[in-house]
Amino acid sequence: MAIGALNESPLHAALKRTLAPPGARFEIELEGFVVDAVCDDLLIEVQTRNVGALRHKLTTLLRSHRLLLVVPVAGERWIVRRDDAGTTLSRRRSPKRADLLDALAALVGIPSLLDHPNLEIEAVVTRDEETREHRPGVAWRRRGWVTVERRLLDVLERHRMCGARDWLRVLPSALDEPFTTADIARGRTSRRPVAQRAAFVLREAGVIAATGRVGRAVGYRVTPLGDDA
Repeated sequence: MAIGALNESPLHAALKRTLAPPGARFEIELEGFVVDAVCDDLLIEVQTRNVGALRHKLTTLLRSHRLLLVVPVAGERWIVRRDDAGTTLSRRRSPKRADLLDALAALVGIPSLLDHPNLEIEAVVTRDEETREHRPGVAWRRRGWVTVERRLLDVLERHRMCGARDWLRVLPSALDEPFTTADIARGRTSRRPVAQRAAFVLREAGVIAATGRVGRAVGYRVTPLGDDA
């Protein structure tokens, strides 16, 4: 078994194998880290949760390597519920649909790295399946339902981003300035907290700037090209 594969989730493993170019090598030790995949001179990291946890690893590897960070979000998710004997009780589609704004919001821990010349980010919209088992007393907030695994069903979209300014295309097309996070959420049919995290990433990366207040909210504008240098 490859290094690091023992605790690898089915979703992570499937994404790694599906998205890596032909000829890629997997689970490679490099500079004290285990890299998901290596193809020629390109390192590939797939992060299905908490991108910020990769900050030290990315900062170190980017000093001397080109790196592609894959950030998946579930555009369509199916929820499977099983009893404690493993029998499937139900399968339904989740009403929640993630998109590119969610992928941008996931970068809240690494905004300063978005313009690194060695980094590219691929936002991947997936169809996946989440299996939950009933374990009373373990997850009281979900009435005893615990997520035990997620599996990839399909890759729906792939979007390659090269630099912070590329992420501006995630903003709604008809967005007057100054705009607020409420405007972003409304234009993307998304939740306000997601829009707030996305705006934080863009602001910290220097491609949008606060312009004062719009009512009770902070107003933003896109910075002119060059101001984020």
